[in-house]
Amino acid sequence: MSKVFRVIPKRVKKTNGTVLTPEMEVTVTTQQHTTDPFYNGAKEIKETYMRLYGFDYQKACCSKNDFEFKKLD
Repeated sequence: MSKVFRVIPKRVKKTNGTVLTPEMEVTVTTQQHTTDPFYNGAKEIKETYMRLYGFDYQKACCSKNDFEFKKLD
């Protein structure tokens, strides 16, 4: 059973030539039943940011602390 989350950056982050802004929010569907979309190394979040914004989550050294997330019903 999957879960759907809205993931929103907390602040502007500029690292390694990449920029993450609070306007770059995404909706992510996890593959497993979980309460945390970052549970598996943020795999779905990384893929969604790359697909929608061309933003490389790993290159920007992002972590769970850079984001807020809400579970959507």
